[in-house]
Amino acid sequence: MLLHIHAVRHGQTYFNRYNRLQGWTNAPLTEDGLDDADRAGRKLAGVPFRAAYCSDTTRAQETARRILSANLTPDRPELVSDMHFREQFYGYFEGQDMSLAWWAAGAPHGAKTYNEIVERFGLGATRDFLKEADPFSDAESDAEYWERIEGGFALIAGDGRLADGDHVLLISHGNTLLSLMHRFAGKGYDLSVRPANGSVTVFDMDTDLPFERALTVVSYNQ
Repeated sequence: MLLHIHAVRHGQTYFNRYNRLQGWTNAPLTEDGLDDADRAGRKLAGVPFRAAYCSDTTRAQETARRILSANLTPDRPELVSDMHFREQFYGYFEGQDMSLAWWAAGAPHGAKTYNEIVERFGLGATRDFLKEADPFSDAESDAEYWERIEGGFALIAGDGRLADGDHVLLISHGNTLLSLMHRFAGKGYDLSVRPANGSVTVFDMDTDLPFERALTVVSYNQ
């Protein structure tokens, strides 16, 4: 079956505002972040969602609740929170200033910024380099990250409530949405621009295909 997945980046948090890495840690939504969620809710108010998923972080849950409460269609689905949809885990670098963390990851390889790592080595290297730099080795490697994310999409594909053509709400995270775009988007998307808080990215998901071919990008960062 083909599912239409409306992936929303959660509203702005205080860690977003302070430019700090935020993976599995939680920071509350700012007032702007609540507005981000409400704006996304208005944008998606007429979409008849048959299922709704988010990570088990409070920033994703609060964003999801505000979007679903604004939905004007007759049947609002029950929200499913699951750890498979969490943002990348940054391990020792959770909560640290982003520029300093990416310098620590990239400098041993001659790259001083996140964008430079991506340009020279690919997006997967940002995860592997950060794990190398983590003194506890807790940060997710690229392989560990994708194994978990693929598990989340398997949950959606196996949802018995869904039928061909249904719409699914997914509250996601900035780096995860960017990672999905790098993996599945064709040409014509400016991936130097991170998805904004409260923005909507739409994927069509063919549940009959293996994950590496399952997603087609419909729109990005709207």
